Amino acid sequence: MPAVSTMWKLLTELALAGSLFRVCSASYVSSMSQNAQELLNQSMSWMDSFYDSDVGYLYDVDGSAALRHETRSSVWYALGLLARNQGSDVHEAEKVIRNVVGAQFKNESLQWYGDYQKYPEEPMIGDVYPPSIYNSWDPNWRGFIGTTLVIMMEEFSHLLSHKTQALIIQSLADATVGDSYRVGGVDDDNLYPSYSNPSIMRAFVSGWTGRRIKDKNMTAAGEAYAKDIIDLFEMTNTLSEFNSGTYTGVSLFGLVLWSKYLPDDSIMSEYGQKMLQGTWSAVAQLWHPSMKNMAGPWDRSYGYLMNRYLSVMALWFWTLIGREQSSLISRPQVMSHSADYAWGPLVAVLADYHASLLPNNILKRIKTFSGEHVFEAQAYYPPYDKVPRNITTWLSESLTIGAESYEETVIGGPSMSQESFNPAVIQWKTGGEIGFISLWPTEKALQAEVSPGKLKLTYPEGNASSVFTLIVSTFTKMRTLSGWGDVQGLNVSVSGNANMSYSLSFGGSNGGTSQTIRDFEIWNFTYTMDDGFKGTPSLSLDLKLWGQH
Repeated sequence: MPAVSTMWKLLTELALAGSLFRVCSASYVSSMSQNAQELLNQSMSWMDSFYDSDVGYLYDVDGSAALRHETRSSVWYALGLLARNQGSDVHEAEKVIRNVVGAQFKNESLQWYGDYQKYPEEPMIGDVYPPSIYNSWDPNWRGFIGTTLVIMMEEFSHLLSHKTQALIIQSLADATVGDSYRVGGVDDDNLYPSYSNPSIMRAFVSGWTGRRIKDKNMTAAGEAYAKDIIDLFEMTNTLSEFNSGTYTGVSLFGLVLWSKYLPDDSIMSEYGQKMLQGTWSAVAQLWHPSMKNMAGPWDRSYGYLMNRYLSVMALWFWTLIGREQSSLISRPQVMSHSADYAWGPLVAVLADYHASLLPNNILKRIKTFSGEHVFEAQAYYPPYDKVPRNITTWLSESLTIGAESYEETVIGGPSMSQESFNPAVIQWKTGGEIGFISLWPTEKALQAEVSPGKLKLTYPEGNASSVFTLIVSTFTKMRTLSGWGDVQGLNVSVSGNANMSYSLSFGGSNGGTSQTIRDFEIWNFTYTMDDGFKGTPSLSLDLKLWGQH
């Protein structure tokens, strides 16, 4: 009888423990703000439909990989499983963690040591699958995955077995050592302190992991790298990687980690909130609440309208002002670049702490348009910027014009991507949608002048071969454009020393003499210079909304 009594007591204690875990789980989610809960629950519901429990990975969330799986989003999903903690969530999360860590690259002699497979079906990098940075392996995934593992340890270690915790710590140590191999300009790597989003994550993981495993050199390396990032920021009070719907959001993520998870003796803890607030100060002045877009220019963009592609910034806006007031539609998963919806659990878990770091004036500004104003700033991204870029953006109720003057060593901005670098951007309300005009970058230097209703573009290093290519939105009420007169909602008057006989082409998903850009169908207006032109190419746009005089 005593043995039965003891067994019954043990079973009762286990049942109570299980109940306690369920209560803790419910209290964790219920303790989050309503917006954070909605983001977590809705993004997780979307990812649930991609999860392959038999394998322990998500299917590729792009939905275009012939049922291959994907590593990074699986780790983000695992964090969401730990936060939700219902049914078998913790078991599945540990399965994902073991899979991802088990496939980490372990050869210390290779450039990709400590990095993570992009997908589990991937061949081994070698002769038949040659190493190609950002293709067969992506060094930034050390940061994307490493930071997520840190959040797991900080927020949910009580749910993880000791074995899984040990695997995570060893994985972080390996990733940190591997990331130390990265030097900008060496072996095709472009990681400089100015590459804001992965640099901020690199410094954090090194500083956190070094303290955790009591490796003073690792800790010091993270602190020293953070100092380089901070010094750059303090030159201009802006991120080097400036005004990106996606990557400003990632940098904010990293700065929240600096502020939340590092001790007072860390320079990252000291400066994290200051840099986060400085970044939000710029964002709040560039965000147009009724257009639901961040006005240009954009250093790196995955589209021309934030209310048609999914950005990480949109997820932060969701947590602060609600999804309806953000740039997201009711079903974010159908927007372009929807794979970044997988960021949802990370943003949701950090959302309320993040909100606590922001002053009320920023929250007020992103809710309601503050009236016509001009934003001016500088940003500096060495070694690609020869001098700091000068940024001017004018915002009115229904029209915004933003541009930057720069002198760089490459075409297409530091990412060397003409698709993502948008140095001059116009957006306006057409009456039923938002229209845009964006300068396609073709020069290493640009002088831009912005004033109310006016944009002047000058190529200081240009010549007779220079072109001005303006990428223009499509319009629901005018399917076919024959010239500027067909642009909806805006009268555009063009002048300058270029040949005013422009070429016009369409870039459509099913054809046209131009191509779609970042999924967007576009109209291409291109101006050339006259044969034998001498001087400095320039083009001016005078803009008036319909109904203005």
